[in-house]
Amino acid sequence: MIRSLPCSRTYSAVYRFYITLFYIFLIMPLITICVLAFNDSNFIALPWKGFSLDWFFANTNERLGLFKDVDLMLSVWTSIKTGFFVALFSTLIGTIAALLFEEEEFRFKGPLYFLAISPLVIPGVVLGLSILLSSTNAGTYLEATFGLDVELLRPSFWLVVIGQFSFGATYVMLLVSARLKKFDRTLEEAALSLRATRLQVIWLITVPFLRPAIIGAFVVAFLLSFSNINTTIFLVGSDPTLPVDLYARIKFSSTPVLNAVSFMIVAFVSLAAIFGFVNNQKNGNS
Repeated sequence: MIRSLPCSRTYSAVYRFYITLFYIFLIMPLITICVLAFNDSNFIALPWKGFSLDWFFANTNERLGLFKDVDLMLSVWTSIKTGFFVALFSTLIGTIAALLFEEEEFRFKGPLYFLAISPLVIPGVVLGLSILLSSTNAGTYLEATFGLDVELLRPSFWLVVIGQFSFGATYVMLLVSARLKKFDRTLEEAALSLRATRLQVIWLITVPFLRPAIIGAFVVAFLLSFSNINTTIFLVGSDPTLPVDLYARIKFSSTPVLNAVSFMIVAFVSLAAIFGFVNNQKNGNS
């Protein structure tokens, strides 16, 4: 809908009705899950039987709340640790890659850029399976040839980090590159003319300019890692992440504690989005 063009009242009404339905379609499932997290019922769905915090704090034979379920909390902690390391490595490597690809003298920029963005078009299932097969074959070869048992090459916490890092760094690179395209290169040239080293220019001029994008990319990489299952499920070891744990639980039984977990995730993501929005507004005003 182009605001500058005249339109009939019927068209405007239909347009507003469509937009309302669209947002209801997006938000209603989240609202339903959040409401049912406080439902005093042993079932995951309606009807509503009253308000209760049992699915967060209960510790009885009939009900085990989110914060009393040791295995569930362990999977949450595993997801947080995984997300942190994935975001850290992805932000570091992705930012360096963005700086390299913006250099005109960078050799083989075209083929390498194509390889860098390839994880975005490869399905996560294929990516996870390929990493699992590659690491397993490499581990088998090292053990058979040199007698080395490399734990990193088996399904484990660090293999999950490597698998998620493979696509997390790409997202960071694209986000930082978008910010870098707005950078005034004359600032770097002026600093170099004043005998600053290339490293000093990057650290004192380029990185401060990129700081909002770097922080945002870190948050995006963390959220992508925290919610990922299609790649992680092939690489996880004895300590599952939260999405893998929830998937295993819902296959056999489902209780409203899953709603409680969903509510906490929605609340966390919403707060992160609000923080990012406020941060961007402040940076825009400054």
